[in-house]
Amino acid sequence: MTKIGYARVSTADQDFEIQQQRLKAEGCVIVRAEKVSGASRDGRTELATIIEFLRQGDELVVTRLDRLGRDTRDVLNIVHEFEQRGAYLTILDPHVSTRGEMGHVILTVLGMVAQMERRFIKERQREGIGRAKAEGIYKGGKARLNHALIQRLHCEGLGASAIAKTAKCSRMQVYRILLKKMS
Repeated sequence: MTKIGYARVSTADQDFEIQQQRLKAEGCVIVRAEKVSGASRDGRTELATIIEFLRQGDELVVTRLDRLGRDTRDVLNIVHEFEQRGAYLTILDPHVSTRGEMGHVILTVLGMVAQMERRFIKERQREGIGRAKAEGIYKGGKARLNHALIQRLHCEGLGASAIAKTAKCSRMQVYRILLKKMS
């Protein structure tokens, strides 16, 4: 039986050090952490690794339920995968464990609250952007890819793999940008 900790933050400028310290203080012998959105399980390689290696009697510990996920269905599916492996989930704040039946009920309610909170955040964000647009101060999100560089490299005859490596992006992103220009 191993206690495994999982820490997660959503953005690169956030820090999961406090979560890691708390998980270690709770007796977690392994603590995995990642910086990725909790909106879905996409790209959450550390969580996938933990689930893959869970054994009978292991316990995953998170500081709060929203660290595990913000979508109720995802969280419940994760818990189901734990149960299939004979493992448990413990949330520290508020203290809830899937070792007992009441823990499942509380977990479902907390998952619904986390999902609702995520919807509220998105709604406030949309309202803020709408206000900023109405006031003429919204400039949009920061460009993540250099479209001009990708176009230039393509015109120079480079293939998608070489362009992706140079532009530090995926080939799929290169294809999307090139197709967008064609349409």
